[in-house]
Amino acid sequence: MRVLVVEDEPLMADAIRDGLRLEAIAADVAHDGDTALELLAVNAYDIAVLDRDVPGPSGDEVAASIVASGAQTPILMLTAADRLDDLASGFELGADDYLTKPFELRELVLRLRALDRRRGHLRPPVRELAGLRVDPFRREVFRDGRYVALTRKQFAVLEVLVAAEGGVVSAEQLLERAWDKNADPFTNAVRITVSALRKRLGEPWLIATVAGVGYRIDTGTPDASGVPGIPGPSAGDDRTTR
Repeated sequence: MRVLVVEDEPLMADAIRDGLRLEAIAADVAHDGDTALELLAVNAYDIAVLDRDVPGPSGDEVAASIVASGAQTPILMLTAADRLDDLASGFELGADDYLTKPFELRELVLRLRALDRRRGHLRPPVRELAGLRVDPFRREVFRDGRYVALTRKQFAVLEVLVAAEGGVVSAEQLLERAWDKNADPFTNAVRITVSALRKRLGEPWLIATVAGVGYRIDTGTPDASGVPGIPGPSAGDDRTTR
């Protein structure tokens, strides 16, 4: 999951960003409305977390822009006000949920996952593919009925691969969806994480490398482009996609 956090208090914004990353939720931060609109124009976010009182275009104006764009990105409003009129006005603007400051990070995480789960028309809550069962809400993975313990980042990468339903996902796309805008585009993080994930899932290798293109879940058939996967002989023999 990748979220945009619009919060003008640097300490608060950094705390939210760092806390979400620990939960394998990639978070980009905007300290004002103009930056938020710029990020929304170039990135696809699963959820927008908006402080209503930010410099430049307000959180309300950013919310209105999201709704007007037709992106259908869920919106969670942050505010210090808890009056009924303030809540009502936020929902009228298109907010899907509301959180009053101060709040516990754990509550924010739960609300984000609940919002993500509600997007059932875009992605089922639980995905099953090639013997894998991935439950984003419970953060659980099973392969052929066997529980697989994953790190947060490994889970995030697997979630993106499974969502592609056997299609090829490039290293760049994995960086965008499982990391965030601060990720080094030349890092080996994707290759290393995929290699470790392949080991965790066990043999026969389930994650195939499509040389020069990316990675895919090996469903036993070629992907839509007709390119067969190349599962390495060992998890450590992963091929770079760059």
